[in-house]
Amino acid sequence: MKNTALLIEYDGTEFGGWQIQPNAPTIQEKIQNAFLALTGKPCNLIGAGRTDAGVHAAGQVANVLLDDDFPIPDEKIAIALNTKMPDGIRIKKVARVPEDFHARYDAVAREYEYSFHTDDSVFYRNFSTYFKYPIDEDLLFTIANLFIGEHDFTSFSKNNPATKSHVCRVEKCEWQKTDADKYKLTIRANRFVYGMVRSIVGAMLEVAAERKFPTDLIFCLQNPGRENYIKLAPPNGLVLRKVSYKQEIFKKIYKSK
Repeated sequence: MKNTALLIEYDGTEFGGWQIQPNAPTIQEKIQNAFLALTGKPCNLIGAGRTDAGVHAAGQVANVLLDDDFPIPDEKIAIALNTKMPDGIRIKKVARVPEDFHARYDAVAREYEYSFHTDDSVFYRNFSTYFKYPIDEDLLFTIANLFIGEHDFTSFSKNNPATKSHVCRVEKCEWQKTDADKYKLTIRANRFVYGMVRSIVGAMLEVAAERKFPTDLIFCLQNPGRENYIKLAPPNGLVLRKVSYKQEIFKKIYKSK
């Protein structure tokens, strides 16, 4: 079998997330169906991150085991798959990887970006969240530092019975102002639990709008529990930017245009 890695970008607006589910089209489903159309054989695509409905990706990584007699050369797999893709999904790169490579379990870090804007505009709506309340910009930038380090993020996640540990190590959590009315968070961690980024963003926006206090966030970090759950920010502002491994999977790091 040929273990093959894919670098994938997608606009998650019209999809029910990454993972196959019965009631909505998903990214995993569309790519697996493309392989089926090309070969007549089913496959199992393993993604590095299970993004929610409406969440986007510029650097999702997945791997799939292909038969040794797979009829399409490696350098043409992306082209062939893209002929079967809807407009919102593109395979950017393909690479042969070691037989034991696992896109999810071998990842050492993931990086997300979250964008929001304060001036309502139809041109931002798919990739940025409109936040209608006035914000304290300096406070927003400062409280991001609270999340750096190793913490139990139970209070900043959606309930998922399959999650055995909510402890994550955040390496970077930083806001920047990208335009007069636009802001972007970059957050990088060794792992993320279900809904974690959207919950962290939702909490920070509540503080920046003076609807909660920084001490509320500190309390949630120091006293992790479902009873401290904070409402999630909308999914449309969130992008899975990059997944990192001990060794570079693709010859060149993909940067979105």
